[in-house]
Amino acid sequence: MNTRDPRSRGYHSCCTCCGPSSSRRGFLAGLGALGAALVVPTIAARGQAKTALIDTHLHFYPPEYQKLWLDYEDARKQPHFSGQVAWTRSKVIEDMDQNGVRAGILSLASTPGVWFDVGPAEAGRLARACNEYAAEMMRDHPGRFGLFATLSMLEVDATLKEIEYAFDTLKADGIGLQSSYGDKWLGNMAYKPVIEELNRRKAVVYVHPLVASCCSALSVGTFPAVIEVPHDTTRTVTSLLLSGSFARFRDIKWLFSHAGGTIPMMAGRINSFYGARPNLKEFAPEGIEGELRRLHYDTANATFAPSMAALMKLVPISQITYGTDYPYFGFGQVADLQKLGLTAGDLDAIGHENAERLIPRLK
Repeated sequence: MNTRDPRSRGYHSCCTCCGPSSSRRGFLAGLGALGAALVVPTIAARGQAKTALIDTHLHFYPPEYQKLWLDYEDARKQPHFSGQVAWTRSKVIEDMDQNGVRAGILSLASTPGVWFDVGPAEAGRLARACNEYAAEMMRDHPGRFGLFATLSMLEVDATLKEIEYAFDTLKADGIGLQSSYGDKWLGNMAYKPVIEELNRRKAVVYVHPLVASCCSALSVGTFPAVIEVPHDTTRTVTSLLLSGSFARFRDIKWLFSHAGGTIPMMAGRINSFYGARPNLKEFAPEGIEGELRRLHYDTANATFAPSMAALMKLVPISQITYGTDYPYFGFGQVADLQKLGLTAGDLDAIGHENAERLIPRLK
């Protein structure tokens, strides 16, 4: 758990000034450059009051949903996460402002018990209520929030209707899915109609992991999410790959959490088992590595230098977005990226440009 206060991670001022021998033309050029820098700030140029960060991994908790979550944990004697309990709309914006986050894409964290074990109809109603709440935040704070709309995924017809409502009425920027629902991962044929519709809409699909229902006992003494959450991302990526979903549905723009979980470390092993299959082109037209390089990955709680090194060896910078997993982790993780020796251009690409390409409305 990250106990560092995100507010402690600030930006240090720096500037350059013209010397007394500078020409008037040079002085005016310097003013023009300074003005441009102030209008279009970068994450590489420290010292500006606000940076251009876009957080693609930002969670929200509508009051009804929050109560269900906390009651679910109380009934199972599970401890609450303090950052989640303290979450409010005003606090999100305050913390964004203090850490230079210009915009954040709202998404639900993966719901325990597959929507609290309330059943398909109630889960569908909750999904709609949560999406409406996020849309209200977008209206109340123009330019500060986007939305990866949530889907219940428990009934296909209801899920397809929610996709239509999310895009056509709420103007969502994409869809947020869990890595698994009960005993099914996203490559399961049960979800084919949903994935087909998302492909038809050329949707951005953001995937957030959870401790799969099969695997909470595998935590070997640690908090289950520490190990199992990143592994579930790897399970669902592998299921989408080997089922041929990546091959068939080329128009979906996938975004996976936490640097792809353990995918950067497992890619070579997956390739060693499947990369020489006679039918490789059927499920991986660009090869195993090529298919994984087409996906997008966020940096949430993955800015540890070795983790980023593995990710950046697997995929180009263009496929990486800045994410934090707020409120579970702080907004200030950009400070870790700034220590990696990346160029200013690479920092800006990760910090906001790649997100703007995925979601042009945020430019």
